[in-house]
Amino acid sequence: MRRRSQVIESSEELNIWPAFTDLMSNAFMILSLLLLLALVKSVFLKSVSETTESLSRELEEQIVKLEEELRQRSNIITGLEENVTGLEGKVASLQNDLGKRTTIITELEGEVERLKSPPVIVIRDSQERKFESGSAELSSGLVSFIKQDLVKQIESEAKNYQGYVVEVIGHTDGQVNQGRSSNLDLILEKVATGSQPVSNLRPGSNADLGLMRALAVVQELQKDKRLKEMGLKFQAYSAAQLYLSQNRDYAPTNRNPDQSRRRIEIRFSPAAVER
Repeated sequence: MRRRSQVIESSEELNIWPAFTDLMSNAFMILSLLLLLALVKSVFLKSVSETTESLSRELEEQIVKLEEELRQRSNIITGLEENVTGLEGKVASLQNDLGKRTTIITELEGEVERLKSPPVIVIRDSQERKFESGSAELSSGLVSFIKQDLVKQIESEAKNYQGYVVEVIGHTDGQVNQGRSSNLDLILEKVATGSQPVSNLRPGSNADLGLMRALAVVQELQKDKRLKEMGLKFQAYSAAQLYLSQNRDYAPTNRNPDQSRRRIEIRFSPAAVER
């Protein structure tokens, strides 16, 4: 029995090696797995690191590009803001200029409207300042009116119509001039230039008489020093009996003495322009 027991013990000692081998095999496998995991981890971490570095570089480059683009856009915006400020200044200046021009245009329109209808000064034939029938001689009352009143009116109006010609127009009534021969064709120019008096003229018609009376008034006006200094130009015309006062239509025939038709009109007219 003792021998048998020894054999069993010896047999059990021999059976330890397979277990040890299995243990070592398992340990080797575990160690190999751990090494493999460490290798995989190392490779993974390296790959991740490289990828991260690459992405970081790309991201930094993108950030640099975006910052540069942002600076450029900021410069563009700054330039646009400066342009807008400049344009706002120009717009304000143009609006101010437009306001001034509008004011000037309004004033000019008013001036044009005023100049369209220059005043007409009418010297009515009255008891104090009348022409004798068929005569162009100025009465003392008419001379006094011209010197004291008419000159002042012409001087005042001429300031507003600089460069205008002062037209003096003689209007007569419809009485026929009979038994007279006119000499206007012979000496009219001499009378107009002042080398002969108006009294040397003989009318042959109302047209002649109207022109003679207008010339007589012009010569009296030309004697005034103030009007000379203004450089005014006077022109004498005749309308004979053709027009009633304030009416540009032809007057109806009336051969009787008619004091309402006899008058002198003074008008301001712009200088003629040849076309």
